[in-house]
Amino acid sequence: MITQGADVEIHALRKQGWSLSAIARHVGHDRKTVRAYLVGEREVGVRRKPEQVIDPFERFETYVRQRFGDDPHVWATVLFDEVVVLGFDRSYQRFTYFLRDRKLRPHCEACVGVNGRAHVEIEHPPGVEVQWDWLELPETPWGAPAYVLVGALSHSSKFRGWFSESMDQPHLVVGIDEVLRRLGGTARRWRVDRMATVIVPGTDQVQRSFAPVAKHYGVGVDPCPARHGNRKGVVEKNIHFLTQRWWRTARVSSPAEAQASLDAFCVTVADRRSRGDATVGELADREPLLALPVFAYPATVEVVRQVAANALVSVWGNRYSVPPGLVGAEVTVRWRLGTDTIDMFSAAGTQVVTHRLAPRGAGRTTRLPEHTAALEKVVLGAFNTDRPCRRKVNRPPSDAALVLAAEIVGHAGRDPVIDLGAYQRMIDATAGA
Repeated sequence: MITQGADVEIHALRKQGWSLSAIARHVGHDRKTVRAYLVGEREVGVRRKPEQVIDPFERFETYVRQRFGDDPHVWATVLFDEVVVLGFDRSYQRFTYFLRDRKLRPHCEACVGVNGRAHVEIEHPPGVEVQWDWLELPETPWGAPAYVLVGALSHSSKFRGWFSESMDQPHLVVGIDEVLRRLGGTARRWRVDRMATVIVPGTDQVQRSFAPVAKHYGVGVDPCPARHGNRKGVVEKNIHFLTQRWWRTARVSSPAEAQASLDAFCVTVADRRSRGDATVGELADREPLLALPVFAYPATVEVVRQVAANALVSVWGNRYSVPPGLVGAEVTVRWRLGTDTIDMFSAAGTQVVTHRLAPRGAGRTTRLPEHTAALEKVVLGAFNTDRPCRRKVNRPPSDAALVLAAEIVGHAGRDPVIDLGAYQRMIDATAGA
């Protein structure tokens, strides 16, 4: 802003033919300022109104508030991915500034008092250790609880997961083999918490039933020290990451869909996390992992299923036939890891059928010809070609039914019998008198 005298001066000099640059140097102001006063864009004593600034976050604020209302603990990185798809064109740092500036994340009193435990960075040489832990999911879109075995390389932090319906030892062995083959090998030692399927409770000894598994893969097993959960912090942090970054917003409706979505997330998102001058995936590629055995450890998995009305048993995203006489009953499904067949046993322990194992989540229905023929025979045998009974006929109790009814109620329950002839004679006698 210039003074009234300077305004008079610049107008007078302009009429005298001075250039804008000369006037600006004379009055000590910028050329743009001088021009604005000369053409009337600005007035002496009136401050210039600031230009209206467009808020780049305004049209996304309602959506973000709704998302926080649905889930107060949803990660900012998840929301950032969502608003970018909706058209947000600023950086992640600017996005988090808007969240803090507007105080959009709701306050959660229950989480305020959670304090982190003391910890220290532990050096993990490449290829030395892989950490294992279970992620329990009590609530799933398909209505049944699920368990995810997570294995993480301690050096690079690369991890993979395997969906399971149980945490027993056979399912654990299946999950270990699936995770290791997704990692591309195994580290020389396995770090586990004190899970009873691996470590004898109350000791540091490996379970006798699990020792052959470790020998099969040629690794050592290290239990975490008692009350030192931070010792396997790599896998715990990765479980926290995949729970908040993937599971919380994953659109899945079955275990097979969840497994496919998790595998894609690990490759496209988790492996691209930055670790200094490299990504998690790049560090993992440089880890010297041990080669895996050609065949998996032959653990035997058993699950119990109920036979549906169509004589089919649903197992791992596929359906297999059994004899129709087992409809409604429970059968035990038995599968040996590494084989391509699946066996089913009745409640009495009798093997009823063996099927070729279909890929998990393939949605296939496998019926044996003899089961199909037997089911058709049962269904056709239940058909009836007789005409349906008439519904509007008059059928009072029959004589036989009345006799039985009389026997039930006895003489006291019978209706009195009236002799109409005697009644007529009484009337005639009365009239003659």
